[in-house]
Formats: sequence, structure tokens, C-alpha cells
Amino acid sequence: MDMAFLLRVELPDVPGSLGALATALGTAGADIEAIEIVEHRADGVAVDDVLLELAPSVMPDAMITACQSLEGVRVHWISRNTAGANLSMDLEEVEAFTEEPDLAIERLVEVIPATFRTDWALAVTPTDDAVEVCFSSSTAPQVVEACASWRTVEKAGPLPDIDDWDSTILAGCPGTTRGGTKFVIVVGRHGGPEFLGSEIARLGHMVSLAASVQTASD
Repeated sequence: MDMAFLLRVELPDVPGSLGALATALGTAGADIEAIEIVEHRADGVAVDDVLLELAPSVMPDAMITACQSLEGVRVHWISRNTAGANLSMDLEEVEAFTEEPDLAIERLVEVIPATFRTDWALAVTPTDDAVEVCFSSSTAPQVVEACASWRTVEKAGPLPDIDDWDSTILAGCPGTTRGGTKFVIVVGRHGGPEFLGSEIARLGHMVSLAASVQTASD
């Protein structure tokens, strides 16, 4: 059975670069399912996410080698993409909160568990010495004193374990709405697995979009 991988690469932002990348990956044994442009940089570099299907006989390292054979191409990471079948799934889920911009963050919390295969999700805002829950999915736990550390989360990534929540793997991502309200999205999985780099990146994309959409009620 083929396995899905998410590859993030940077490459020259010039005509033909993406085609050359696709050809190199295909020659190395990859079936490209989707390509998402992450950013265009002022220095003439583009960053893309490429969703790949690889046969069991094809090693992920072969994709790195294929990319490195191209001038100006650098691999950021490649990892198993267990959070969804394709990149377009994110766009479908995003519709749930873009249709109601005043409820964007609340809708984001609702769709995250299914999108990222987590047990729960929370949106919290920092106070002077703790965090306050704004929105939570139905199975989210009550926050405890140790959750105060979330006030200082600066970027998307894994979070330290909470002793009161036995064997729960955590990840979080901060955001700021257009109105200037700071918040943190926290997600949890009971017993794992660990969050992959591809999942953290996707979480960051969705939080950023929700923050940019959120209006009125923040």
C-alpha cells in the first residue's frame, strides 16, 4: 500500500523550477498528489509543500536526493502525512470558518479534531498569570495550573507534557486576530502519536488563516 508523505522545499521562484522539481520527483518514484505554494520570498525564492504518494519500495531519502540534484533547491523536511489524504482537505475544512468570519476561531476549534486526528482542541487567551479558555471541543479537559506556560508560546510546535493529563501529547500555535487579540490553539492526543512536522505546519497555516479572518466578536 502506498504511503503519503509531505515534502517542503524551497526553490528558485522562476518559470520552469516547479516543473523541473516535479520531473525529478517523478523520476525518483513519487506520485505527486498536490502542490501548495507556502510563500514567495522577496529574495526570489519560493517555498512549496508537495504531497507525495510513495510505494513501499521507494525510500523517502530518494526524494531528498532527487531535490538536491537540482540547482537552488533545498529540502526543509519530508515526513509521513498521517493527518489527511490531501492538501485540499484543509481548504474544505477552512470553509467552515471563512463562511462566518465573526466565529472563525470557534469554528477552527470545532474542525481541528477531525482534520488533525486529535482527541480535542482548545483556544485560550493569556491573562497575567494563567490562560482563559475561549472555545473548546466537546472532549477537551479542564485547564490546570501548569497550562499557564502556554502564555509564552511563540510559534507552532510541540508543547511540554501536563502531568495532570497522563500520556497526552500536546501541540500548540499562537495567533493574533486583526483586532489585536492574542490567542493560542492547543491540541491533544491521548497516548500519541507525536505530532509530525507536516501536521505542525498545517496547524500553523490554519491558525494564521483563522486569525486573519476573525472579525467583530474578538
